[in-house]
Amino acid sequence: MRISIHYKITFIFVIITAVILSGVYFYLNSNLKKFTYQRIKTNLAKQIALSRTYLELESSKNITTYDLDVAADDIGKDLGLRATIIGFDGVVYGDSELEGDSLLKVENHLYRPEVQQAIKSGSGESRRFSNTVKKDLLYITSVYGQGSKQGIIRLSIPLSEIGQISDRLRQTLILSLLLAFILAVLVSFLASNFISNPIREISLKAKDISRGHFSQKIICRLNDEISDLAEAINNMSEKVKARIEEVNYSKSRLEAVFLSMLEGVMVVDIKGKILLMNQALKDYLKIDEDPLGKKPLEAIRNIEIQGIVDIVLNSNQELISREISVLLPEERVFLVHAAAIGKDKNSEGAVLVFHDVSNLRKLERLRQDFVANVSHELRTPVSTLKGYAETLLQGALEDKKNARDFLEIILSDSNRLASLIDDLLDLSKIESGKLILDKNSYKLSEIVKKVLVNLKIKDRSLKVSIDIPDDLPKVAVDEARIKQVLFNLIDNAVKYNRPQGQITISAEDAGEAVRVNISDTGIGIPQKDLPRIFERFYRVDKARSRELGGTGLGLSIVKHIIQAHNGEVFVQSIEGQGSTFSFILPKA
Repeated sequence: MRISIHYKITFIFVIITAVILSGVYFYLNSNLKKFTYQRIKTNLAKQIALSRTYLELESSKNITTYDLDVAADDIGKDLGLRATIIGFDGVVYGDSELEGDSLLKVENHLYRPEVQQAIKSGSGESRRFSNTVKKDLLYITSVYGQGSKQGIIRLSIPLSEIGQISDRLRQTLILSLLLAFILAVLVSFLASNFISNPIREISLKAKDISRGHFSQKIICRLNDEISDLAEAINNMSEKVKARIEEVNYSKSRLEAVFLSMLEGVMVVDIKGKILLMNQALKDYLKIDEDPLGKKPLEAIRNIEIQGIVDIVLNSNQELISREISVLLPEERVFLVHAAAIGKDKNSEGAVLVFHDVSNLRKLERLRQDFVANVSHELRTPVSTLKGYAETLLQGALEDKKNARDFLEIILSDSNRLASLIDDLLDLSKIESGKLILDKNSYKLSEIVKKVLVNLKIKDRSLKVSIDIPDDLPKVAVDEARIKQVLFNLIDNAVKYNRPQGQITISAEDAGEAVRVNISDTGIGIPQKDLPRIFERFYRVDKARSRELGGTGLGLSIVKHIIQAHNGEVFVQSIEGQGSTFSFILPKA
């Protein structure tokens, strides 16, 4: 249970007040009866002195015993006390509470303690039970007169009256102390409120500051330690505000760099759990869920990445570089640099930077394949040319029939070599961005007809069907390049078709573009080969392709020309049933 400082101070003041007042009460109460007794005794002493003077005046007269009884009655009545006049022989001559026979029957008082003290010293005192009035009394005695007219005057008061007076005084004391306690509580409450109000205000303002409201200022009009505290908090607020602004500025710059990085970045803590991951890495690794707080193996599910994190956190290596492969589902290759975070070899975590080198590795692989394929493609015709040339030089020229056959073979391979070189030059020009398109508006049906004239379709006994609507919108293309695309695709449909097969060339309006389809009923393409069909030198059936004079570059050139026209090319095929190549061209 939380208790405010206001109530704490009030409680302390109340406790202190209660302890002091309790001490005062116990001290006064313990001395109250004694004090009351002493006050009454002193008062009795004064009253007996007056009574003595009165009796001495009366004794100068010739008074009788009766007169002494009357004098006792007068004194008792005036003072409100019991007054007794006793002779030195102990005979009671007067008593304010006894009359007639009762007075005569009173026993001799000579041996009463107070009487004995008065005879010996002139005054006396005692507290005892009175057999005459049957009460506990306080007696005060004094000698009056001279010579034969001497006697003893005695005043008495019941001890019960002293107790009653003490009780009344005690009640008055308790009431006074109670009022003093209530007043002290009220003063303590006001005093603690006076002290705690500035502290409460400082607390509220400090809470506002802790929430980021740094414009709040604590105003304290006192000139004491509390005002010093308020001033210190105000100064601290200014410094914290400036520091937070500086940190936020640095953080925003860091976040801007972090988010704009093309490289993937991941930061893990000392336990290997992910603290940060930028969007680039999430996109690379296809991460949709929040990875923060998870281990890399949970978020990415790649044992190689988890292994790199474990090594960098548990070893003394300052920098680790690894190349890893990730299936997402296609394979991507990353060069990962990992470094520990911390000082003096006390690791506090690690940062990992992922460089996507998939395209680089793919280009390296393509370069290697290209070199190998070009070497192979060139070696075959060159070897053929060299072989037949050597044969002719060794005397085959004399055999005119064989010489002619050899020359025809040399010419065919030379044409094949020239076609390969032309395709390589075209592909190089297209891929390097040096291809300049001469775009104009053309009817697609006219371009198709021009292409079909140059193809030897009838020699294969193939049926060609053209399904291009007359109202099909014109396309904005480079005619020569689109003829090259159509020639390659239709030529493949001819080469890889069956005897008596069907070739269908169709086109349709596809919204903002025109879609062209070239279908055949040929041997088809296996599903496993479809993703790579547009790669350079890739052949499904290498032997048959070379037999039919293919260079392996045609479909790659088709893809790049269509892409240069801001279009796309697709293929659908069922092995043993045929293929359909489609591409999209922009409308004029």
